[in-house]
Amino acid sequence: MSQPGEPGWDRLLAAARRSLERTGGALDGTVTLSAPREDERRLIIGITGVYRPATVARLAVRLADLDGYLHRSTGTGLVGTLAATAPLRDRPGERRQASTAREAMLDQARNSPLAGTGWYQHWLDGLHRDGTLTRLTRNPAMFTDALAVLRALPADDEPMPVFAERILGDTKALVGGPLRGILLRALALRLDIEVPHGAEGERALWEAAGVVPDDLASQVLVLGITAHGGLVADWLSQAATARIPLRVTLHQLRAAPLAIDQDEIFVCENPAVLRAAAVLPHSKPLVCTEGVPSAAVHALLSRAPHAVIQWRNDFDWTGVRLTAPALQRYPTAQPWRMTVDDYLPSAGTGPAMLGTPADTPWQLELGQAMRTHGRLVTEERLLPHLLADLSA
Repeated sequence: MSQPGEPGWDRLLAAARRSLERTGGALDGTVTLSAPREDERRLIIGITGVYRPATVARLAVRLADLDGYLHRSTGTGLVGTLAATAPLRDRPGERRQASTAREAMLDQARNSPLAGTGWYQHWLDGLHRDGTLTRLTRNPAMFTDALAVLRALPADDEPMPVFAERILGDTKALVGGPLRGILLRALALRLDIEVPHGAEGERALWEAAGVVPDDLASQVLVLGITAHGGLVADWLSQAATARIPLRVTLHQLRAAPLAIDQDEIFVCENPAVLRAAAVLPHSKPLVCTEGVPSAAVHALLSRAPHAVIQWRNDFDWTGVRLTAPALQRYPTAQPWRMTVDDYLPSAGTGPAMLGTPADTPWQLELGQAMRTHGRLVTEERLLPHLLADLSA
């Protein structure tokens, strides 16, 4: 009698393994071989006792017959024969275990204080939908860590290693790997933006949540701001006198304390506005966030606690989501050309707004108009008005 390892067995045993793993070890099925070789045809004839012509295109073997043949020829049945080369997987059992583990993870997530927020539910739904949650059942501690990080946010401009040590007990836990990717998905949904690709976008996303990956990379772009109190203050004042835009890092702001002299500071989102203002004979002090405000932006503005802060962003859902917390963060802040009267003149054209609509608590009519028209209006389209305000 032919035995495994001899010609004709390889494809047959591979098909039997797939069937047993798919069914959890059931021997009541049948496996088939397409375009059988001559050695396979002869083997199956020997197993089944049924003659098959050389022209046959497909051969079928009942697993029970194969199991009986192996018992007679080797003393070991089909399951034992296959397990001798590699363990048999119980895929139905694995699916049941994964389902149980997945439900336990979801129960854990539902008990989070964040469970009532829309972005958090979208994050969970996305992890479930694309299979990430199922993959995490093999490492549930990673999911627990992700929930702990999200529950601890926003932080207070805390260095990432310090934050990671405080929450996860590992200074390098958020430096890279799948946990970082899972968290970036959540942070992007929190701001209703696309998950960034590249170190700069990721850093901005973390900083928006109050975690600072790198205080040298965190920067703020300024024009016309004067200050006193040390080296960095001198740089700012000299650049203001020369009408030169200047970048200042979070590290510099922390290392060299300063106090800002102005009683009013304008804040825009796009560098094009600051670039245009730089060629004016004179303009009011201007800070550019370049998108999501960095920790450096907030560190600089905190040096002017009594200045009136005129804040604006693009008229899109991300823009209003960034404006609302800024107006709450700074007691002296007020919206700068962020009203329905500023939006409507340019709302008839332009790209469609993407993402989930957001409230505009400083003027409810603005949010209603943005929902109605569904068109974004960038700062560049308002540039003549913005420059007029800055040069007044």
